[in-house]
Amino acid sequence: MREVTDASFEQDVLASERPVVVDFWAPWCGPCRAIAPLLQELADESGRAEFVKLDIDENPETAARYSVLSIPTVIVFEGGEARQTVVGARPKRHFARAFEPYL
Repeated sequence: MREVTDASFEQDVLASERPVVVDFWAPWCGPCRAIAPLLQELADESGRAEFVKLDIDENPETAARYSVLSIPTVIVFEGGEARQTVVGARPKRHFARAFEPYL
C-alpha cells in the first residue's frame, strides 16, 4: 500500500475515480501494525478499490479534517466523500463486510 500525505490527499484520494480505502495509522501503533497485513490482503483481492496509508503524525491536517481521534481508523472514500469508517483493530472479515460495496 502506498503512502499519501496532506499535500497529496486531494489528488490521490478525493479526486480518485475509484473508491479509496485509507488506513490512518502511526508507526508506534501496535494495532495499526497488526491490521496492516489484513488490509494488504484485501488490497490484493480487491478489483475495484485502491488501498493507501496516511501516517497521522506526519500528516495531522487530514487526520483532523476527518476527526481521526483513535487509530487505527480506516475510512473508505468514494466520489470525494467519506462513505464508511471502521475504528480499531478488527478481523479481516469485519473489514471485508464493512467495505464490501466498495471492493
